[in-house]
Amino acid sequence: MGEREETGRLPGEIVEVYRAPRRSGETRDPREIVEVYRPPDPREVVEVYRRPVPPRRAARTGVPAPGAGRRRTKSGLWKFLACLTLLAGLALAGTMAEDYFLSPRWDEDPDLTSQEDREITIPSWPVGQGASLTVSRRTGETLTAQEVYRRLNPAVVTVNCSTSDGIVSVGTGVIFSEDGYLVTNYHVVRGGRRCSVVLDTGQTLEVCYVAGDENSDLAVLKVPPGELTYLESLPAAPFGDSEELVVGDPVYAIGAPRRLRGTLTNGIISAIDRDIEVEGRTMTLLQTNAALNSGNSGGPLINDQGQVVGINVAKYMSGRDSVEGLGFAIPTAQLERIINDLLEWGEVRPEPLIGVMVIAAERGLLVDSVTPGGAADQAGVQAGDYIIAAQGEDIHTNQDLFRIRRRLYVGDRLTLTLWRMGETLEVTLELEDAAE
Repeated sequence: MGEREETGRLPGEIVEVYRAPRRSGETRDPREIVEVYRPPDPREVVEVYRRPVPPRRAARTGVPAPGAGRRRTKSGLWKFLACLTLLAGLALAGTMAEDYFLSPRWDEDPDLTSQEDREITIPSWPVGQGASLTVSRRTGETLTAQEVYRRLNPAVVTVNCSTSDGIVSVGTGVIFSEDGYLVTNYHVVRGGRRCSVVLDTGQTLEVCYVAGDENSDLAVLKVPPGELTYLESLPAAPFGDSEELVVGDPVYAIGAPRRLRGTLTNGIISAIDRDIEVEGRTMTLLQTNAALNSGNSGGPLINDQGQVVGINVAKYMSGRDSVEGLGFAIPTAQLERIINDLLEWGEVRPEPLIGVMVIAAERGLLVDSVTPGGAADQAGVQAGDYIIAAQGEDIHTNQDLFRIRRRLYVGDRLTLTLWRMGETLEVTLELEDAAE
């Protein structure tokens, strides 16, 4: 949800819109779509309504009342009915046009249409420098909104990226290390030639590009040491485990919507593991009703203990209805692996496939089916087995197994503890298959 503007002219607001997929068992308004924000019109538009002067007041003030001096005729009724018929026809035509407009499509940024224009040429910073992002369990006491803001806002920056054509993309970023590494959305820096960040103090620092991944819409930036001449270190935000969130948990968002730097909004976790289609790919995201708008892209979603649990990325929009309170964030359970891959290798390495379909059960995870020739099949896992532990950690839900798998790479070994017909046994999988 980054903002873009072009110097020297005043463009209209440009957005990219995509239909949200309908999952089986869900009822969802097919008109709803996901909006990834692009350049909004910086001009404020105010609608001013003039109320007609009542006849009695007109008599006192001398201001003619509406329709004064006109002669009422029966033709006015027929004109009124004709207008109603015309409006009904326009409403039907508008609905048909909207259905066409909301058809699934790939909307390229009109200012970044070629691959060359989409390339990031921001001065680079080398990978493999030992930096990492750490996600911790929930710690500490519940904080008030004021306490959350005081603790986290210093680690939130406004990101400004410019292209060779003078276009500026405005988003938000989160500092996660005192030596100046920060995370934002990839679409905020896409096509960038130069990038800077504005601290909560108002100080502007030039930043370098470390690496990014367009599929996950995440990118890492670095404040070089030369920019820290007058700063011993930067404030870093703590990151918490999104796997510990439940629906109804209070959350906060800090960002620069419409360039209003340091804006705090609040809400709750509305859904977990929501599959949303964005730019032709499905992303599994946190859903929140905290207000997210253009400029919030790359900003933090924060739990009530002052930990970042997600990076804000998108919201729902509808072409006909005003939709609010449907925002989405990339959970930290996903971004921890992605960010650390980008820091170490400059790209996201593929996750391995275990090769099983499982169903959550009271005893553990029931193996519903096994992929022939897959890692689990070769290790002797059978349909009907219960997975009760992985790498020595108890398994109760699918997320428990996913969390452990995210730590592993192709070529690693995964030890599973199984329960089979009253017997406990242990098997080791050779993770050789990469996820597509």
